[in-house]
Amino acid sequence: MRLKILISTSILLFFVYNGFAQNIETEKILKTFHSISSHDLLNIAEELSSEKYKGRLSGSPEYLEAAKWCAGQMESWGVKPGNNRSWFQYFDNAYSEVYTKGKVVYLDQNGKETELQFPDDFMPGSNSASGKISGEMVYMGFGITAPELGYDDYKNVDVRGKIVIMETGIPYTKNDSVQKSWTPYSYHRYKFENAVKQGAKGLLYVGTIANPNTSYLENFIYAHISEKVAEQILADVGKNYSEVKKELTEMKMPSFALNSQQKVTIEANTKHFPESKSCNVVGLIEGSDPVLKEEVIIVGAHLDGQGYLGELFPSALDNASGVADIMGVAKALTQSEVKPKRSVLFILIGGEECGLYGSKFYADNPVFPIGKTVFMINLDMVGNGTGFFV
Repeated sequence: MRLKILISTSILLFFVYNGFAQNIETEKILKTFHSISSHDLLNIAEELSSEKYKGRLSGSPEYLEAAKWCAGQMESWGVKPGNNRSWFQYFDNAYSEVYTKGKVVYLDQNGKETELQFPDDFMPGSNSASGKISGEMVYMGFGITAPELGYDDYKNVDVRGKIVIMETGIPYTKNDSVQKSWTPYSYHRYKFENAVKQGAKGLLYVGTIANPNTSYLENFIYAHISEKVAEQILADVGKNYSEVKKELTEMKMPSFALNSQQKVTIEANTKHFPESKSCNVVGLIEGSDPVLKEEVIIVGAHLDGQGYLGELFPSALDNASGVADIMGVAKALTQSEVKPKRSVLFILIGGEECGLYGSKFYADNPVFPIGKTVFMINLDMVGNGTGFFV
């Protein structure tokens, strides 16, 4: 919590030296600093992490309730609605409700059945279709088809009606101008859509993460699995997982079908909501200078989290922590005897975990002209650690 106080007061210092007069009294500055209470910050983070918001998945009714709560708090402190008299910027945000953890069962070529354990072995897919599939598996590397780059993981294998095992990322590792051409192929949505295009009916995505930044595809059922599970599945057919991954980084495209007796069953219990909306929460403290108030300093943090995947993901660190800091600053500035000359816009951003939806929407629909935006501070995952990193 000391770190959170440091972050909040550091933001205030920025305003002191960039938006306030230089000759203000030190006592007033310190009084403003000390008005930020660690108890207030913890209470905000605790509220947003509570079960009633179900992990604040962007687009869900629970996320919208969390957004309304934040707006209500800021309004009670004297912050003004920042979007043309409204607290909210609404945008389209489809989401999927995940009702249970689902199930993943692996059958090796000797007939031994292993039910994977949540969360160490597998995580349910945040945008999986609902249902149950079983089938043979194909190891598909990165799942990329890029003829213009001379690369195709699907070149020598047939995945029609199969369940693919796929890695995140791309094979190109150099940080140079060529990497830009590879970047679109790193996106989860591309990989999922390409798998369906190639005829796959399901997916085991390597890496146990809760991730709503994926595609919902009709009848396409998937789950995330750990590297340990992937290593075991490959070892059962005599493949060394480390060596296979090394070949991937060398762009050798080591895709292959597994033993036909090896099978996996994936169960998912979900419902997709394609017409839902989410929002940014926008609050404003207008500048005191008649000229400089037309310029704005933005302080932002994403409000949304991972949601509920058969178990609550409260998203306390990512990112109730950043939201709590920002709201602490908002409260302190409204109560401060020292007022900023420039306007200060507080944005609690929606749709970050889904693919930066809220950020993109604000950039296309700014409250202040982009040319009048002096600076932005964005806080993400600031609730742990022992240092302050920028």
